Amino acid sequence: MNICVVIPAAGFSRRFAAAPGALGVRSKLDEDLGGRPVLQRTVELFKDLDAVGSILVAGPHDEGAMRDFRLRHNDRLSILGVRIVPGGRAHRWETVHAALTHVPNDATHIAVHDAARPCTPPDLIERLFSAAEKHPAVVPALDVSDTLKRVREEAPGAAPAQDDDPIARILGEDAGGAKPRRYVEETIARARVVAAQTPQVFRADLLRRAYAAFAGAASGTESGAPVAGTARPRTPAGDRGCADAPVPTDDAALVERLGEPVLVIEGDPRNIKITRPIDLAIARSVMGFRGPDERPVHKRF
Repeated sequence: MNICVVIPAAGFSRRFAAAPGALGVRSKLDEDLGGRPVLQRTVELFKDLDAVGSILVAGPHDEGAMRDFRLRHNDRLSILGVRIVPGGRAHRWETVHAALTHVPNDATHIAVHDAARPCTPPDLIERLFSAAEKHPAVVPALDVSDTLKRVREEAPGAAPAQDDDPIARILGEDAGGAKPRRYVEETIARARVVAAQTPQVFRADLLRRAYAAFAGAASGTESGAPVAGTARPRTPAGDRGCADAPVPTDDAALVERLGEPVLVIEGDPRNIKITRPIDLAIARSVMGFRGPDERPVHKRF
């Protein structure tokens, strides 16, 4: 196999920056993880693997944001043999689709890995690559152990006249009641439900075909021919990618849409995705790193 690893890194880290405990608005990919940025740690998972022929990091679409992204990461990543390419405007699938145009023609397989998953164990990657030699689409996943509930959101209404609203504090609402209150709509059976992880590995021609079909539907061409990686969903709400499918949050969803089989192998609970500040603390613990404030002063920079 000759695998091209695509790492979408065009997100704005809004949930990370908005979460309690966040420091400023710095991207989670720039956060310190053992003296190196999270993004670099993620890239390092693949740089020495014999099966990996190339690594692409898909950054922001906007020229200004992309210029800043390169200033922060290009020096480190270029030493690792990484090529930084522009991503999409609004959604993850747009970023991956844009990156596909830069995948080398001799790549037999494409692995897509979340930029904020730096803790992926080497043995999981090895099992994925081994399975991908025999199956056209392979994803890691974990059985769900928690009870799953679908919720509906309702605006909490105007805030009470008094300054301190105990109900708002319990529900985590701000003083203006900006955050909607959520109520249980139904409990979802967790039998045969799994939580998907990355990297997800696909035969190169299959993933290209899946993205071309979805991009064609999203742009209204319906021909399945590749279009620009910045196609926008047609629905005003922005929560659906085309007339009959929601915006995909992983790559396997587009392969599933073609009716192609996707093999699921056992994931790993250590393979966490950094979404909120607490996840960064967990990632440091998993990888055995201290936070920057815990290290001697001369080793913090």
